Amino acid sequence: MTPSRALLHLARVVDQFLFYPTLTVVIWGELTGKEPNVVGLLNDKLLHFLAYFALGAMAAAALKNRLPVVWACLGLMLLGGVLEIIQGFTGRDMSAYDELANVAGVVAGGVSARLCVEYLRRCSV
Repeated sequence: MTPSRALLHLARVVDQFLFYPTLTVVIWGELTGKEPNVVGLLNDKLLHFLAYFALGAMAAAALKNRLPVVWACLGLMLLGGVLEIIQGFTGRDMSAYDELANVAGVVAGGVSARLCVEYLRRCSV
């Protein structure tokens, strides 16, 4: 069963709607004075990777053209770096390794989502 254009459009609209709440949760998680309890269960770098993977994938799936996806992913990488710097003022440690995990997550999420979107678009023609 191939997805219809209407279904792909609906998925993109839902993705656009959920992007900002997801972004808000990631920013909150990075700027809280102490690390959330989830950190005790998972490696901190894995959390950074997964959070930015989700953001990169959502951005790549929500946008129609490739160039805006590149700009959105670069913006997410920059946001991750700025949040790491701000963490130093909230009582948490700044970490270049956290930013590397952020960048890796954005790239992996953006590329994988874009490949899926391109494939689904070809199938729905």
